[in-house]
Amino acid sequence: MAALIFWLIAVGDYVDGFLARATGQYSRMGALLDPIVDRLTILSGAAVCWHFELLPRWALAVLAVREVITAILAQIALRRGGELKINWLGRLAITPTMAAIFFAMISESVAWDAMLILGVALGVLGTIAYVRTGLRELATA
Repeated sequence: MAALIFWLIAVGDYVDGFLARATGQYSRMGALLDPIVDRLTILSGAAVCWHFELLPRWALAVLAVREVITAILAQIALRRGGELKINWLGRLAITPTMAAIFFAMISESVAWDAMLILGVALGVLGTIAYVRTGLRELATA
């Protein structure tokens, strides 16, 4: 049941983002809420995987730290009137991360461990790219 709920939230978030981009319907509220929903979805799935030891805990810990840092940075940028530009590393990180969490909830395989590690690595690289872009924007402001 946890896996189904996680999947429904993840797919719903993906569809919402896709429809917003396809129709050009953006809002300030959506820009504020979307990163929070993304972070909470991943953190809730990571918490389940941590509790039941479904994925490597060190990778889940790195993932959690990365998600919290990303949420804080996104809120700071939005409050300062900045624009959140999604980078491809961050976007690519979501799929293996969410897939690893989902599949780890329904079956046991080292493939899910590898998928999570890939997602975490891409996510960390994406966060570094976000920070570098943000620092450049602050320097030119």
